[in-house]
Amino acid sequence: MEIDTARARRLYVSNDPGDLPRGNFAAQIAAKNRTDSIWFARFKGLVDVRKITYASRADGMIIPAYIFAPLEKRGPNGHAAMIWVHQGIHSHWDESLLPFVKEAVDRGYVLITPEYRGSTGFGEVHYLAQDYGGKEVDDAISAMDYLKTQPYADMSRVGMMGWSHGGYITMLNATRPGHGLVAAASLVPVTDLFFRLSLKGPGYQQNFAAQIGVQALPFEDRDEYIKRSPVYHIEKLDIPMLVHVSTNDRDVNFVEDQMMVWKLKALKPDLAETKVYVDPPGWGGSVGHAFDRRVDPVTLERLDTPEQIDSWNRIWQFFDWNLRPYEDRSKPAAPVRVQP
Repeated sequence: MEIDTARARRLYVSNDPGDLPRGNFAAQIAAKNRTDSIWFARFKGLVDVRKITYASRADGMIIPAYIFAPLEKRGPNGHAAMIWVHQGIHSHWDESLLPFVKEAVDRGYVLITPEYRGSTGFGEVHYLAQDYGGKEVDDAISAMDYLKTQPYADMSRVGMMGWSHGGYITMLNATRPGHGLVAAASLVPVTDLFFRLSLKGPGYQQNFAAQIGVQALPFEDRDEYIKRSPVYHIEKLDIPMLVHVSTNDRDVNFVEDQMMVWKLKALKPDLAETKVYVDPPGWGGSVGHAFDRRVDPVTLERLDTPEQIDSWNRIWQFFDWNLRPYEDRSKPAAPVRVQP
């Protein structure tokens, strides 16, 4: 039997980090510079935007991030805070989320948005340091350490939210001990790498098997893939979690998220709030995967559908209830009068 055939080459998955797909790093840096100019121009006089860096708890790697905050800050512990985690195996915090960031700040939140290892726009070393479900999870939660340096951020009111891969990172953080979060929202999240890699095939598997922290396929290192799959850690969830998924998602297919929804309902009915959107109007090639992130690419205004409005209403209600962004805790509480 001939081994070197077109089919054999298509099925081959390397575990050599040197075979990881490369990016166009110059184009990525140019895209990030354009994004920066948009953030600062659109938010001038409206939102305090800063680019900062902090060290990852995993190994000290420097993680870039944005901070978005109200122009007028309250006193110490005056603001609830959230860590928002961007989508994509290789992506970055881009301008498509601008209207939602503005809504969060207007509600009184301070946001920090990690550009965890593997993110684009920061050159080759940062890009190739990708560690799917590994050190990138530490990169995201390490944003807490920077928030602690901002006196107006109330560390007793910190949440996390992410989409797709960001939702995956959010779930892994929310099920780790000592995370320090009060509430979390995972939207159209990746949940099970065993199922996902089988469903997507060798081309997709190449992004995982050759990573320095893995260098194996699921059958070669079951324990590592279990550690990196949120569906196997729901038993450890100890904070409220919101999960939204869609039945016409062509990226994180519904059959993957369906298992997570069922497990949350079965094991954590008092903590988990789940919502399945049935064939919502989508966005782009993945259709329902971005049903709640429909934004005009030119005006950067929301392109609302009933499903998008409903999803964001639920998101705000969930976090407002759990984090109380409208409370200014820098001021002493008003005394309670007791009737004689």
